[in-house]
Amino acid sequence: MKRLVLWLLSFCLLTGCAAPAASPALEEPVELVVFAAASLTESLTEIAEAYKTVAPNVTLVFNFDSSGTLKTQIESGAACDLFLSAAPKQMNQLDASKPTDVNPGGLDFVLQGTRTDLLENKVALVVPEGNPKGVGSFGDLVEKLKNEELLLAVGNADVPVGQYTQKIFAYYGIDEADIASKLTYGSNVKEVTAQVSEGAADCGIVYATDAFSAGLTIVDTATKDLCGQVIYPAAVLNTTEHESEAKAFLAYLESDEAGAIFLRVGFTPLHAQ
Repeated sequence: MKRLVLWLLSFCLLTGCAAPAASPALEEPVELVVFAAASLTESLTEIAEAYKTVAPNVTLVFNFDSSGTLKTQIESGAACDLFLSAAPKQMNQLDASKPTDVNPGGLDFVLQGTRTDLLENKVALVVPEGNPKGVGSFGDLVEKLKNEELLLAVGNADVPVGQYTQKIFAYYGIDEADIASKLTYGSNVKEVTAQVSEGAADCGIVYATDAFSAGLTIVDTATKDLCGQVIYPAAVLNTTEHESEAKAFLAYLESDEAGAIFLRVGFTPLHAQ
């Protein structure tokens, strides 16, 4: 037996027996904080599940709220790796490459070269089950606001969906102060949607995607003439400590796989084929 062991040792020394290959090192766990408009809640939650198979070491932590609230939190120093806004306005206010007319504070939070127009949404007029006030279109809504008792749920002025609503009012020549008694407000689009779903309002102006998620009836969709395009920009923030992982997740959001999920709830992906 001793001779066999010695022979094997001699053989290995002469032939250079390879040592067992080391196991590949596991990637370090990373927590990515994503600030996203409330209207992205359902789609991003589903995408997060799919992303676990792509980057199992990455944990996605979402903060969903109105884009205005999220912008203020970022400006105040909240930890955030990636920002998805429901309108360019809030992203512009954090983007140092933008002129002072859209970024009056000269804020510098967007990591240059990462900003992208990710999605398009639609602004929709929705009604609760049964449509008790018989609202049929934006034009019909305007007439009813002038002539009938009606309660319309809208977003606050600092919320993108509220800002799109103001453009619709302006298109029809409506002074919001004149119809103040017929308006009820929400601090984000989910609050507006809930008011209509619960029948607390006779109708509401929300995103088409939120109407879909809540199972609400859409009676009209705003054209570009009424409120412009509803574009959702996304960008990695220059305060991130996980730049490569944040960029990788943003790239995934532009992929066909993520695009299929966005499409299913009513978004139009602007990158996925």
